[in-house]
Amino acid sequence: MSEHTRRQVLRTAAVAAGLAAAQTVVAPAAAAGGFPAGGAAGGCPPPIGPVTVRPADVRYEELVQGRNKRYAASPDYVRVVGSTQQVVQAVHDAVRAGQRVVVRSGGHCLSDFVDNPAVQVIIDLAGMTQVYFDPARNAFAVEAGATLAELHRRLFFGWGVTVPAGWCPMVGVGGHIAGGGYGVLSREYGLVADHLDAVEVVVTDRRGRVRSVVATRDPADPHHDLWWAHTGGGGGNFGIVTRYWLRTPGVTGTDPGTLLPPAPAKILDYSCTWPWEGMDEQKFARLVRNHSQWCEENAAPGLASSRLYGALDLNRRQTGAHMLIGQVFGPDAEQLLDDFIAALSDGVGAPQDVRKEWKPWMTAVLGGADDSQSVRFRMKSGYLRSRFTETQVSTIYRLLTQPGDEGLLVGTVGLSTYGGKINTVPPTATATSHRDAVIGLIYLAAWTDPALDAAHDAWIRDFYHQVYADTGGVPHPLDGAYINYPDNDLADPAVNRSGIPWSTLYYQDNYPRLQRVKAHYDPLDVFHHALAVRPA
Repeated sequence: MSEHTRRQVLRTAAVAAGLAAAQTVVAPAAAAGGFPAGGAAGGCPPPIGPVTVRPADVRYEELVQGRNKRYAASPDYVRVVGSTQQVVQAVHDAVRAGQRVVVRSGGHCLSDFVDNPAVQVIIDLAGMTQVYFDPARNAFAVEAGATLAELHRRLFFGWGVTVPAGWCPMVGVGGHIAGGGYGVLSREYGLVADHLDAVEVVVTDRRGRVRSVVATRDPADPHHDLWWAHTGGGGGNFGIVTRYWLRTPGVTGTDPGTLLPPAPAKILDYSCTWPWEGMDEQKFARLVRNHSQWCEENAAPGLASSRLYGALDLNRRQTGAHMLIGQVFGPDAEQLLDDFIAALSDGVGAPQDVRKEWKPWMTAVLGGADDSQSVRFRMKSGYLRSRFTETQVSTIYRLLTQPGDEGLLVGTVGLSTYGGKINTVPPTATATSHRDAVIGLIYLAAWTDPALDAAHDAWIRDFYHQVYADTGGVPHPLDGAYINYPDNDLADPAVNRSGIPWSTLYYQDNYPRLQRVKAHYDPLDVFHHALAVRPA
């Protein structure tokens, strides 16, 4: 498989105190940024929508399936919206009709939280893509339907700043920021959620009334807990995010160019491989240990190495090689990269197909993982506070080298550098609880034939469970690991045999507070999915 396809598959497979909330289901007189309710700055025409797309419409098929072709929905209709007021009305209509409603931003949900047969209404934010500086809040406003490419492009060309968002340029900001927002710059600048100043959310009450609420970072804000829930609590839980405001905490002044991290001038993009040919179990274990040791030794904040991001993809033997891909920036980037590759190569051998290319910042951003191909995949995820055990590495080796599983294009365990600035934030300061991890993990199976869905679902599930056989089939914090939650089978006691609910394993001590937020802003559980936060 080509490097382009590998990167595409792997990166496919991851919104001021005192502002009153609108209390009705009709459009308020003005939007939060001071723009007219029906349009944008400068008296521009109204946004697109609302558009109702039903099964007979030629647009329907495109709107009922996200990037993961493994899942598809068959809703009664899709409502394409272009403003907060349209979202309020759309939710009102669905609640009044008793219909199951979900929201789509970029369509990159890794499981079937949106693309599910039980869903009756999809609210698509395709018309809400504006990114602009809002002087009223002294922060950058980002509508929840914008993609990461558009977010980066507007911030960079407008003000020379950026945020540490993800690898794939077509991911929508809506769920990305609410889930924390991890990217190639996160070890240097933290998560995107660490720069979240305020969020606008459409919520419901016990009588089914719908309103929009702006929640801020200010602890005195009566909606502060709703802001907190969107710093890692995940999308589809508390309402529909329509807008985020971004500003780095602690910055002062009104110059927009100083309110978010500066974008790098250039990025050193790199990749290399270690072939399976000639790699026995000892060398495989050494490669995994070398990468993990580097992550452990370089997880502290403030190190020069925080400017390096690297993902080591351990692939099935049938793929031919393991691949390291990543980016690094700064005046010492080449030395940092050379030292990193040397550390991973120690006792393993020099890598092959080494590629190093300096790219301007936006070229690197827009050249991120391409997810345009039709691929079906199942993914599990997690984090490590320390390296895999020897038993786990041996298990991974055995499973990656076993024959069979025809039709499986990709079977991968990916280890990404983590820590740095991310781990300077206390685990309860945001809803992102895993603030002491040093390695990010993915377990991925990808294929194209729908007939193989069940077989490859079972393959990746069995892989995951065998790696964590000693802790009930799932990672456990007491053993230095955390779960992440893209795969909905974690809610099944037959799958999660640890005896601990997935919500506790993932959110840890933050879950009760998230449940209180859920009970206050979505008491009827209008917004839910297989792994949603449940009301207290």
